[in-house]
Amino acid sequence: MAIGLNANSLGTGLVARLARDSAGLRGQMDVLTRQSSDGKRAEVYGDIAGDARRAINLRADVARRDAYGASAERILGRTQTAQKAMEQLSDIAKTFMESAYEINGTETTRIDAVAANARAALSQVANLLNEQQAGEYVFGGTDTANPPVPDAQNIASSSMVTDIVAAVQGLAPGGAAGVMTSTLATAQSTAPGTTPFSDYAEDPARGASEAPRSGPIGDGEVVSYGVFANRNTVAVSQGETTGSWSRDLIRGLSMLSGLSADSVLQGDDFNQLMTGIRNIFTSANDALAVEAGALGTTEARITTAKEAHSDMAVALQSQLSSIEDVDLAATLTSLQDVQTRLQASYSAISMVGQLKLTDFLR
Repeated sequence: MAIGLNANSLGTGLVARLARDSAGLRGQMDVLTRQSSDGKRAEVYGDIAGDARRAINLRADVARRDAYGASAERILGRTQTAQKAMEQLSDIAKTFMESAYEINGTETTRIDAVAANARAALSQVANLLNEQQAGEYVFGGTDTANPPVPDAQNIASSSMVTDIVAAVQGLAPGGAAGVMTSTLATAQSTAPGTTPFSDYAEDPARGASEAPRSGPIGDGEVVSYGVFANRNTVAVSQGETTGSWSRDLIRGLSMLSGLSADSVLQGDDFNQLMTGIRNIFTSANDALAVEAGALGTTEARITTAKEAHSDMAVALQSQLSSIEDVDLAATLTSLQDVQTRLQASYSAISMVGQLKLTDFLR
């Protein structure tokens, strides 16, 4: 039986095969083009089915580590702000403790200047207790949107301060102990109208009893870092104290601001009063040191956790990248190769289309 040869049928079959090859190359080129653009092996996890579950788990782990790291970073921002404020508050306590030592019954020239400086320092203390970080009051407990000392600039005119000043100015023979007792009670007061602190901070059901602010820094790991404006967090004040370093500082400054050159006329009572004032500043400074030290320990713990999360996130991201990402250099090389082959395929199709029967029979 004779077999007929037809150039058209031979050419059509060859062209069809070349077209299929070209379609495959075009598909490869599309994938490689996308990969070279976004750097990813696939657009959906279904395209890397064998590694999909591991990639999903790794991505979740990276996100968790990043979240804990971000939380630690935010907390450190607050603690660092609090530390800077407490450092300045401690400097104030030290400065006026030294000033109190320089004042005695025979040296009266500095009393008026110290009193004026102490009065000015009261607003400085109040403003430091209102320190903010990222719009949050760091000494306000959970009431982060409102200042713990609502009228910081005018604290020298508050009832607490004016009552203490009046008690000092009323010093009489044999009255030093009474002045100390009176100023202690005033500085400890949480009564509205007397205390310079906010209603929230002094409310027994809210700020006065709440735990310090805390935040997560790891799985099941929550760190307490808050410091209060009106009461101690971890320190137990000793000596001549209200039980609160901030109240002690306000009390000491208020008492100094109530002094005048005439105060020395009270002799031994004046000396007893000055001894009490020095002890107040000593107590305030000692408690501040304890608070700052405890917060420093907390900061070290947070920093360690933050660095550990960062290191682990980098390691996990590397593993994830090995699953999801392409080797860009290799991808570009493959893309160039496929483009070359596809161009050759198109050229072959064009040549086959021009062949005659005699070309197939040679």
